[in-house]
Amino acid sequence: MTAPRIHPSILAADFANFERDLHRIADADAAHVDVMDNHFVPNLTFGQPMVERLQQVSPIPLDLHLMIDDPDRWAPQFAEMGVDSVTFHLEAATAPVTLAKRLRAIGARAGVALRPGTPFAAVEEIIEHFDMLLIMTVEPGFGGQSFMPETMPKLSRAREHARRTGLELQLQVDGGIAADTIEIAAAAGADTFVAGSAVFRGEPAEQIALLRELASASAAVHAH
Repeated sequence: MTAPRIHPSILAADFANFERDLHRIADADAAHVDVMDNHFVPNLTFGQPMVERLQQVSPIPLDLHLMIDDPDRWAPQFAEMGVDSVTFHLEAATAPVTLAKRLRAIGARAGVALRPGTPFAAVEEIIEHFDMLLIMTVEPGFGGQSFMPETMPKLSRAREHARRTGLELQLQVDGGIAADTIEIAAAAGADTFVAGSAVFRGEPAEQIALLRELASASAAVHAH
């Protein structure tokens, strides 16, 4: 069983002090960066120049979540910045497998994200082309929303599929992940956790350690 990975979302960081806040989460496995274009989701966040700069100053790998239209066109440009991982939405891509192959060829890990209403079946046939599946546990677009437990059966199906087929697949959850919900997600099969306000609200290093410990204990109890 892999150790749980904690990816704090910098959407919850202090926008005027990103470099400082990236160093405050240096104990995490990666920094989760939400790129929103105000089209695919009704919010606008970081664009390419910002991501490029974050990549230069971050002490940990960047895990990009593109909530944008036309990722087929834009995602490779983000991968070329040297980020560790680029995740795009299945609902927005026209040729997801081709795009995954391009991202991997550039040197990034390829991730695919599903909105809460999109079933695992929508990606099941092509999931072997990806390094990570991101199951949104809130509607994408804004930080600080409440965790949706109704997304957990989808997560369990994805974990079961990976187990059955022997697929090496990271299962990431994003949305409302905190001390009171991370155990539920870990029990359902998640191994990579995006947490925003739960990390930055307190002392980040302590919060990261706590979340890791809770996820670890829950996964151990539920391991078959």
